[in-house]
Amino acid sequence: MRLAVPLVRAVSTSALGSAAASLKVGDALRSDRRRFTEGDVAAYAALSGDRNPVHLDDAVARGAGGFSRGRVVHGILAASLFPALIASRFPGAVYASQSLRFAAPVHVGDEAVAEVKALNIKTSGGRHIVKFSTKCFTIGGDEDDDEEGTLAIDVEAMAFLPTLQLSSQGIAD
Repeated sequence: MRLAVPLVRAVSTSALGSAAASLKVGDALRSDRRRFTEGDVAAYAALSGDRNPVHLDDAVARGAGGFSRGRVVHGILAASLFPALIASRFPGAVYASQSLRFAAPVHVGDEAVAEVKALNIKTSGGRHIVKFSTKCFTIGGDEDDDEEGTLAIDVEAMAFLPTLQLSSQGIAD
């Protein structure tokens, strides 16, 4: 599935005109592009013990795996973009749950961008419980193809945030 994905630095839509923006339902944050390298996949395989050859061997990925472009990134490695994005904007956040649907593979060498969108916010005991819609898109190989992306992962996640104030860490001026 091809979708238009504006590639911007991670900024809340409400943060565009405010120095101290708070997360609101409907706000979306986007990550910078992240290229998944052979080294990333090898390190994750060593750390996790997941040495499935569709991640490590092009011939197996193409043949038995049916991935015409070769090796694919571990799904959980690609999904790690979500808690990283949330924690970068809300230091001290606890990523509590997620449900994953892998819509398309992320291949070794692909660039990806993550997007999280606040669906529901509840406050309890000084913490904010936020349900997010989270998506990962792979970006086309054509350098001029910045506006198109393929939906790779479609997720719902829940996180406990210590504050709804967006951290300016990593946000472009």
